[in-house]
Amino acid sequence: MITHIVMFKLKDNSPEAVNRTVQVLRNMEGKIDELRHIEVGTDILHSERSYDIALVTKFDSMDALQVYQVHPEHKKVIEHMTSVREASVSVDYES
Repeated sequence: MITHIVMFKLKDNSPEAVNRTVQVLRNMEGKIDELRHIEVGTDILHSERSYDIALVTKFDSMDALQVYQVHPEHKKVIEHMTSVREASVSVDYES
């Protein structure tokens, strides 16, 4: 299994903006066959080093992750995230 984690720091981290983006991310659930698990969490500490949103996804293989990367539903999310994020970091690992 491959775990893909992305953390996002938003330009506008108001509760409304964060909730809107959380919904965009969660909207992928059930729409991408290769996406085996999705979890979206929001930061509760709000420290200087905090990111606003964490996305945890799981895939059966690297090939499945690659299919996800180019899936039309994921492309919609990328378009949204490009417009609202200040920064993002990611990690991918075998789990």
